[in-house]
Amino acid sequence: MISSQRGNVFLSCRFSAKVDSMTHDNNLMENSQAGLFAMGTSSHIYLEFALVPNANPAKLVKAAANLEMPRSTVSGSNMVIGIRPSIWALLAPNQTPPQTLDFSEPIIGPDGFTIPATQRDLWIWIASGSPGQAFDAAVAAIDALAPHSVLAEEIVAWSYHENRDLIGFIDGTANPSLLEAPQVTLIPSGSPGAYGSILLFQKWRHDLKSFKRLSVDAQEAVIGRTKQYSEEFEEELLPPDSHVARTTLVDGHGIERPIFRRNTAYGSPTENGTVFVGFSMEQSRLHTMLERMSGIPDGTRDALTFYSTPMSGSYYYIPSADALRKFVDRPDSPSIQWTVVE
Repeated sequence: MISSQRGNVFLSCRFSAKVDSMTHDNNLMENSQAGLFAMGTSSHIYLEFALVPNANPAKLVKAAANLEMPRSTVSGSNMVIGIRPSIWALLAPNQTPPQTLDFSEPIIGPDGFTIPATQRDLWIWIASGSPGQAFDAAVAAIDALAPHSVLAEEIVAWSYHENRDLIGFIDGTANPSLLEAPQVTLIPSGSPGAYGSILLFQKWRHDLKSFKRLSVDAQEAVIGRTKQYSEEFEEELLPPDSHVARTTLVDGHGIERPIFRRNTAYGSPTENGTVFVGFSMEQSRLHTMLERMSGIPDGTRDALTFYSTPMSGSYYYIPSADALRKFVDRPDSPSIQWTVVE
């Protein structure tokens, strides 16, 4: 997916909307898992794990929290850990954001278009400057978690032409700046789950051949932006089923509610697509986005979904760094750091 903005009670038009004024909390980024905002890595591996029968969820989370990334003065890897919302609620009920649910049921649009629910128990994102380092870190993580879980999904991904999706459009145009991203991504101080985030994780498979058969004008109408410079169409020219129109959301007060995306490309020349990695301080923004893409509630389906098919769907709670440290019991490390100097 190329852009995504969402909210609680949402309208579809962004152009008359005011961008949400953000109160800056300097502690947000300091207390979060730093890999959320570590940019510039080109090699990515995503791992989803399912608990083995009779396994203790606390032991799985502890094994993940005790993972250590390879260290180097030149380059390294970043890791972000996500926990199934219902598992986190069991382990830390007082640190669980309210109304944060598993992706337990598919989303089905009026015409039958379906976004599948493939909820797993634990998610790990490894980002590195080289495929070799990402590979080594992923193997170590799989080995460490093997006593408690099975690997349910692994996706090897990369950055395509720096900032473009495989369909050729710039990905991330609507993202907040890194200065504003923590305010969009992280749950504020004083709230349950403070400094954590909600993740929507999906794999979308593209039909590149069909999309590339379209003229550039037709492709731009599907997205709602120009292809070369990513300039958004004016309101009166924006097709109501364009990706921008369906994923740009404002609330009932005319306030735009953004999310923070870290999408990447995956696959081979013959089977490929986008890994959607969307973070938000509120799950409702993410879920409403998916409903609108599916044609709920007005019957208008996102035009991009005729050229890209969702293959999976999971929500994860991304605990703060402090929350994860409570599970760390390595004798050589009273605290854990997920970001290595690159």
